[in-house]
Amino acid sequence: MMSSNADLRRDARLIFDAALAAVDPEEAVRRFVKLTGQRLQVDRETIDLSAVENVWLVGAGKAVAPMAKALEDLLGERIAGGVLVVKDGHGLPLRRVQVRDASHPVPDERGVQGTLEIIELLSRARERDLVICLISGGGSALLIAPSEGISLADKQATTRSLLACGATIHEINTIRKHLSRAKGGRLAEAAYPARCVSLILSDVVGDDLDVIGSGPTVPDRSTYQDSVALLRRYEIWDRIPDAVRAHLAEGAAGRIPESPKPGAPAFERCSQVLVGSCLRALAAASEKAGQLGYRTLVLSSKVEGEAREVAKAFAAIGKEIRSSGLPLPAPACVLIGGETTVTLQGDGRGGRNQEFVLAGALALDGQDGIVLLAAGTDGTDGPTDAAGAVGDGRTCAAARALALDPHAYLKRNDSYAFFKQLGDLIVTGPTRTNVMDVYMLLVGQ
Repeated sequence: MMSSNADLRRDARLIFDAALAAVDPEEAVRRFVKLTGQRLQVDRETIDLSAVENVWLVGAGKAVAPMAKALEDLLGERIAGGVLVVKDGHGLPLRRVQVRDASHPVPDERGVQGTLEIIELLSRARERDLVICLISGGGSALLIAPSEGISLADKQATTRSLLACGATIHEINTIRKHLSRAKGGRLAEAAYPARCVSLILSDVVGDDLDVIGSGPTVPDRSTYQDSVALLRRYEIWDRIPDAVRAHLAEGAAGRIPESPKPGAPAFERCSQVLVGSCLRALAAASEKAGQLGYRTLVLSSKVEGEAREVAKAFAAIGKEIRSSGLPLPAPACVLIGGETTVTLQGDGRGGRNQEFVLAGALALDGQDGIVLLAAGTDGTDGPTDAAGAVGDGRTCAAARALALDPHAYLKRNDSYAFFKQLGDLIVTGPTRTNVMDVYMLLVGQ
């Protein structure tokens, strides 16, 4: 008997929840950081705390509050103080560290003030001090200290243009790093000569450390010239604020110092540890699917591209499994991870995961026994309160019964309103973690 769509939907949510549990930020830190007497073991590095005068804790991102809680539980009063900048609703009460809420994905003044507090604190760090820097997804928008001559409004306008043009997070962060006093290795400069250890939870394809949170404590491989080229390629060079354009042009001409590169003194006493990634979430999802009786296949944790186009290809795999049993026979669970993009063409409301499922549902229209789920591990998809959505081959028929035209909703990028009316949004609330998005295809027996 073929599995019902309702059963597949239930299983999809159980599998997604398992993925979230595997990338809990507190547990991620506890796996990599241990304390034995005065010896602090951070992955393969051992730090003698008896030789450390002060431990400072700083960071930015959606997941850094629970990461900091794990360190407070471990180090207690050894922590002299600290400042974190987190997205609204992603904070926790901490004993030794100040938590500052700020806006994401478009930065606000609270993010500026929190970042300036971090820079001021690091200016007090000395050679015998230890700075632990926590970075997770969302850090790029939250760690906001515009370069001289650039206002917050300039950064906000530039961010909005970048988010709407279809650029990847690697490309967006290249530009962010060249408009900031904190990103692109500049936080390491602020902490020098203290020892600086960064604990990083990855939310970018490829886990590139200089891209996660725009790499505040690692050497920057990108340049001002790269930033200008990207803005021209996406045809928004003439639409960004004059002050931003002037700053980048000055940098490209060599009249403004570049971001710190490999070999700079700031990195002599810096180290980085990747404590969590999308691949770990996918592995946990695969394990849970196996426990539920599915044959599983993890295709990739590095998926990029236009959401609606990737969704069509993903849906085609489901149809192939149904017709030929390839690349694996049903019951099957196929998983991918990464971060797609949406090039805005309409005036609707949604996010890349909701748009992915809407496009996938259109591709599966009329097919039984195939379910798609796409959701952000941070609990947020675009400027909405949903993490993503779930759909299947009956989604479009259900919409038409309510006089909703799926094609029209996709055309105007209005996937949130579409799925809200169907009751098919995935709503988790803030998860306080962030390792990109999980895309799931379930094909019943």
